[in-house]
Amino acid sequence: MAKFKTGAPATANNEVRTLLLRYFYDRNKNATSSKGKKGSAVRISDAKRELKAQHGLSQQEVQSNLTYLLSEGWVKELVVRKEFRTRGGTVMPASTPFYQITAAGIDKLEGPGEFTMPKFHGIKIEATGHNIITLGDGNQINAQFGELGNALAELRAAVPNATASEADKMSVVADIETIQSQLAKPQPNRSIVSAAWNAIKGAAAIGECVELVERVAACIAPLLTS
Repeated sequence: MAKFKTGAPATANNEVRTLLLRYFYDRNKNATSSKGKKGSAVRISDAKRELKAQHGLSQQEVQSNLTYLLSEGWVKELVVRKEFRTRGGTVMPASTPFYQITAAGIDKLEGPGEFTMPKFHGIKIEATGHNIITLGDGNQINAQFGELGNALAELRAAVPNATASEADKMSVVADIETIQSQLAKPQPNRSIVSAAWNAIKGAAAIGECVELVERVAACIAPLLTS
């Protein structure tokens, strides 16, 4: 795969993040131990080396986008602390960070499942005065946006079967989930919804989903023009 170039459009970062998350997902899926050569958790030096070999990513691309994935909770850092004794007898501390995909990161790729924690777990929804409904894909949204939410859920379900790169398909899914997250609010942020929707409309991954895209477009239009 061609190496991403410094100074590329912002979408390049999404592609790198997709590759990183998929890398950690595959490590976890194929792991035979928690750490080490076949571990689900990996040292940054090993991750950088393998991602360069697999996808031509530079150390800077890996590091900067890993920082983003960590801040969003898709990946977590596990620090192993040890002590060693110098020749002079002094005991010195040492630590080695490992990186591993989180449950949220797995759900990002697989979609929510039976064991996924509800989005508003711990919040008394009834106290908000809003009617929140749960869609078939597990997303919870404000009931007034039910038709749009269901249309987005159907589009989300169709994307994995589209003829497109995995990176493109994941970008579309991420944008769909961005809109769904906004639909939990009584007044979604229209600029966020609009930006995500424009990205979805222009994605090659939905070329085979014309009817579903048109349905979403009809449902989302009142939200963007109100």
